[in-house]
Formats: sequence, C-alpha cells, structure tokens
Amino acid sequence: MSQSVVVIYSGGMDSFTLLHRARRDGYRVHAISFDYGQRHVRELTAARAVCEREGIPHRTVDLAGLGGLLSGSALTDDTPVPEGHYEEDTMKATVVPNRNMILLSLATGYAVTVGADRVWFGAHGGDHAIYPDCRPEFVEKMDAACRVANYEPVQVEAPYLALDKTEILSEGLAMGLDYSQTWTCYNGREAACGRCGSCVERLEAFAHHGVSDPLPYETRHVPEA
Repeated sequence: MSQSVVVIYSGGMDSFTLLHRARRDGYRVHAISFDYGQRHVRELTAARAVCEREGIPHRTVDLAGLGGLLSGSALTDDTPVPEGHYEEDTMKATVVPNRNMILLSLATGYAVTVGADRVWFGAHGGDHAIYPDCRPEFVEKMDAACRVANYEPVQVEAPYLALDKTEILSEGLAMGLDYSQTWTCYNGREAACGRCGSCVERLEAFAHHGVSDPLPYETRHVPEA
C-alpha cells in the first residue's frame, strides 16, 4: 500500500503544485484547506474545484468563527493589502499571527485520523524574509513536535522550503499543470490585482519562463516574456 500524506491546500499556485507533486510521487493524498477569514477566500473555491475534478479527498475547516483570533493582518482585516515584493518591510502587514502552527496542528490531527504519516505544506524560500512560520527553523521544530505529539508519529515537511516561486513553477510546468485552476492574489476581487506581493512574484515567475499567466489581472506590472 502506498504511503498517505495530508497536503495543506490553500488553492494557490504553490500548494497546487505540491498537491500534484504528492500524486506524482505515488502518495495517497488527503487535502485540507482552512477558512480563517481571509479576504481572498475565493482561493478555497479554486481548491474545492480541483479536488472534485481530480477525485482527491478534501476537507475545508472553518476557523472564521473563532472570535477573530486569526486577525491583525491585512489578509483578514480591513487594512489595505500592501504592494511590492515579499522582501519589502511593508509585507509584514500580511503576516497572520501563528497561522502555520495552528494549521499544521490541525492537519497533524487529521493525518492521524486518516492514517497518513506526514503533512506537507507549501512554504518556500521566497517566504523566509517576511514569514517566521515559513522558515527552516520553524519547520524543523514543528516536525520534531508532531513526531511525538501522538502515538503515531507524523512528519511535517515543506518540500519547497529551499526553492523560490520560479523554481516551483518550473516543476509544475514540467508536470503540465494548468494554473488557471489556482488563485494567488491577496485581494478577492474578480481579477487578480497584479500589485500585491503574491501577484508580483507569481507574474515574475511566469515571465522568467516566458509563459503567459492564465489568470486575468487588473494590471500586469511585470512583462510576460
């Protein structure tokens, strides 16, 4: 029997690629998504559609009603989403306090329930500058804790931890993935804004590969080729 993995699947391009990497590598995949009150909740619609289309077991956990515990971020509050690169100091406004520790804890519990021996999430090298819970030290310590938190050890892994978005996209393009099935923008409008850090890095990744991003944009600050 193949090994099982729980993939934290936001619906964005990084976790979309990770989901398909797990299937490519022969894992039995269980996808889990979280509604924590993010303004870009439409990413969950994208996640649901992909899992239905691919026949992947998928759970969406509603954390939005936790009395605003996951707040204080431009992703959850009325604060304007900053524009620019992840590395810019203004992007700290997009940090959701302790988000990944909470999500990984819940995903680990789900892994035990479904008999999976590992949890994957899409933290990558481009996140390190701004997001403390995407850094190697955090992943290492969460992995150590989750291996001893239950009778059944569960590994926490971030396969893209040393890669940037351009390298992740390279892997996805090699798998023939359709990125029109994803949502990356931190704003939840009809078209992606093209200006927030998430959009900018996504557009740069596509431009690097000379490929047109299939999502509609309000503006594209980065040339596509």
